[in-house]
Amino acid sequence: MDYIQRGTKAFNKANWALFLAGFITFANLYVSQPLLPTFAEEFHVSPAVASLSLSVTTFALSISMIVVGSLSEAWGRKSLMTISIFAASILTLALAFSPNFETILVLRVIQGVVFAGLPAIAMAYLGEEMDPSSLGIAMGLYISGNSVGGLSGRVIIGTLTDLYNWQVGMIVLGVISLMISVLFIWMLPNSKHFTARPLQIKSLTASLLQHLKDPSMLCLFGISFVLMGSFVTLYNYIGFKLMAPPYNLSATIVGWIFVIYLVGTFSSAWFGSLADRYGRQKMLLLSIAIMFTGAILTLNGLLSLKILGITIFTFGFFAAHSIASGWVSKRATHDKAQASSLYLFFYYFGSSVGGTVGGIFWMHYGWGGVIGMIAVFLVVASLLSFLTYFSRCPNTR
Repeated sequence: MDYIQRGTKAFNKANWALFLAGFITFANLYVSQPLLPTFAEEFHVSPAVASLSLSVTTFALSISMIVVGSLSEAWGRKSLMTISIFAASILTLALAFSPNFETILVLRVIQGVVFAGLPAIAMAYLGEEMDPSSLGIAMGLYISGNSVGGLSGRVIIGTLTDLYNWQVGMIVLGVISLMISVLFIWMLPNSKHFTARPLQIKSLTASLLQHLKDPSMLCLFGISFVLMGSFVTLYNYIGFKLMAPPYNLSATIVGWIFVIYLVGTFSSAWFGSLADRYGRQKMLLLSIAIMFTGAILTLNGLLSLKILGITIFTFGFFAAHSIASGWVSKRATHDKAQASSLYLFFYYFGSSVGGTVGGIFWMHYGWGGVIGMIAVFLVVASLLSFLTYFSRCPNTR
């Protein structure tokens, strides 16, 4: 069989194409996060309402991922990924011309739906087209594109908002995304091992329900929900805290704080290997404890310690996410792709719920209230981790 192998021209083109596609998706997905204080001021809405510009997107994404993954089984991989990134890029351009906040929310819901076309399909494409010996590095390069995109989108929009305004930032990011989309079409090899299958809604629903009836899987899905809810809550409202007195940081500086994400590249790989050696439950609990420590440290008034706390929190989050998502794949005895889709559904649903509810705590109780909510979420995550052990989840050691 003619699979794509490492070292070949096709391998390089395929990986660059998916790296860039991941960049587009996650740069545009999180583009509104650094703008929450700006939206709140310009459109005269509360921080919780401003956070909907991200929450409605991740909610739509969470729902759509399960559906789009199934559609690709019948309609193909490359075509749906192409539609996804082009539509996402055009919608970012449209956001720049939104006359009001309500229009922004509508466009962001539509973006959430089209965003699902990449993460739900890219891994399936790699699994089908890559030689097994080259799959690991290919998957790693794709995921790195996701993280680099999420970081770059925040930095680009934050910097351009300071220099000009947020509309200019949206236009620039949209144009860059469209240019990259053209490269994607040219660079990504057509599928050679994809075989179209008719949609089987009944069997799909049955297998999803089987995963949801597994107590251990439910615990892992719950962990996904509260971890991402905590993570997005902290990053949603840290901008409000740092752009207000006594710090008075600019949108550019706050945008560059997201460079902290890079520590996650290290912690996810390192704790993944530690989990293999010492057991997933132990390392997951340690990761959650690290997140808790970082969150508490952000309560300190010193800016340097606050940034250190965010860094520690981020380190722990990516470590925990790496362990929990890998645990789902190990636990699933059938339809692993669907199990992963369910994990991502709860992951992004947690982002939507936590990110918005956190705004209520911010408005009524300030930064201490935000950290209090995060602390409760992390305690729940720890309890769910213990429950995976008592429900005889394998690979806990």
